Amino acid sequence: MLHIGILSDTHGYIHPSVPDFFNKVDEIWHAGDVGEIITTRKLAELKPLRAVHGNIDGQDIRIEYPKDLLFTVEDVKVLMTHIGGYPGRYDPRVRHLIEKERPKLFICGHSHILKVIFDKKYDLLHINPGAAGKFGPHKSITAVRMILENGNMRDFEVLDVPR
Repeated sequence: MLHIGILSDTHGYIHPSVPDFFNKVDEIWHAGDVGEIITTRKLAELKPLRAVHGNIDGQDIRIEYPKDLLFTVEDVKVLMTHIGGYPGRYDPRVRHLIEKERPKLFICGHSHILKVIFDKKYDLLHINPGAAGKFGPHKSITAVRMILENGNMRDFEVLDVPR
């Protein structure tokens, strides 16, 4: 069993509520637009970090973190990228990856809109954790916490702090 914390679009800022919200997770997953490499360092000091780079990230982040990350944890195949779209409206590149890899969990960021949607067509759960930074159009700082265990995803919780 693993407790996972998911965020994206920090844009170089970690809201003070985020470390506390992720206090009891085993891993943190960042779905891009990190902003500054120091942000990943601070998150990795909290818990082990998996991350992808986003469209605003510089070379330092792009060198260290890939565009796409495909991995399996607790028998859940995960695909994470920054710009991905939504069920029925996936980015064509991402749709091809989903069709090829058949993940059970697809995570992306970019829109700054928190969404958790089950995609019946591809039999996967789509999570966009919204935005945890202070730059962009979002009205709340958001992140997601969940448990992965034996191929199941459960006990979802949302951090939602007004900006």
